[in-house]
Amino acid sequence: MDQPSPPRPAVMIDVARLAGVSHQTVSRVLNGHPSVRTETRERVLTAVRQLNYRPNALARGLAGRRSRVLGVVSFDTILYGPAATLLGVERAARAAGYGVSIVTLEQLDHDGVSDALSALAEQSVAGVVIIAPFTNAASALRSLPTGIPAVVVEAGTSGALPAISVDQIAGAELAVRHLLELGHETVWHVRGPQNWLEARDREYAWRSTLESAGLAVPPALDGDWSAASGYQAGLRLAGDPRVTAVFCANDQQALGLLRAFHERGVRVPDDVSVVGFDDIPEAEFMSPPLTTIRQDFDEVGRRCLAMLLDLLDPPVQSVAYPRVVPVLVPRGSTGLGPSANGH
Repeated sequence: MDQPSPPRPAVMIDVARLAGVSHQTVSRVLNGHPSVRTETRERVLTAVRQLNYRPNALARGLAGRRSRVLGVVSFDTILYGPAATLLGVERAARAAGYGVSIVTLEQLDHDGVSDALSALAEQSVAGVVIIAPFTNAASALRSLPTGIPAVVVEAGTSGALPAISVDQIAGAELAVRHLLELGHETVWHVRGPQNWLEARDREYAWRSTLESAGLAVPPALDGDWSAASGYQAGLRLAGDPRVTAVFCANDQQALGLLRAFHERGVRVPDDVSVVGFDDIPEAEFMSPPLTTIRQDFDEVGRRCLAMLLDLLDPPVQSVAYPRVVPVLVPRGSTGLGPSANGH
């Protein structure tokens, strides 16, 4: 007769459920935080005794034997940039001999991130990378549980956590300057969703580059990263003779724009030049091949891992981690503007 399998050890969530409190409260009690009420503290400690709960070393901030697993907190998306960032982190971790445990969230809010970190702490991960490109990420990351070394990607946390990012402003400046150097008198912009930090940075750089050159700044057109939103923007721009150059905030929007221009008889680049952002694998196979800005997501992953390992084993001298610099990839979707043609 088979022996019954032994019950699994209790974890922090079990204590929280039995005590009727959040896992953050359990963590505060175990770490002696002074802000917990006496009756709540007693309820948590009673649950700890009843469940024979033994906090793991990481959750208590006592990093003894460190695991060879890194945690990654990301969000539910198939968008190229975040997915490529996640892949870059995985590749770098594998190359350094670390496994990766991924927690995917529907929303990157404070409770979601805290729950994800608690789940990863229960797995005794050595450290955590958080991919958080939204404007609300700063508030979500401001009061995370202590004791877990963490690095954040593209979150604009104003120093709340060590961060690695691509220089989005430099990338957008490259795109706009490329078009201006080709002789275009101004550049129109299909922007990304306004709750994304990257979209805001790219729009800011587009606007400031035109203003610095003393050129007119056309109204930005709204987009949501999708080809469909680029297509709608393209239909609006196709009938405007003032439009000779368009910078799209990502390549998918540029794809939709190219389709709309083709349907309306707008020739690219003869009539209008188009630049995207990201250099998705399909960019060079668009019609025409898309001029775009390439982000090195593998380098983002390598720098994330290096920064995380520095947090685990601080170097003798501090190491600076500048933003990853994107590059312009010129292709067939951009050509000479009216002033270069003498029009």
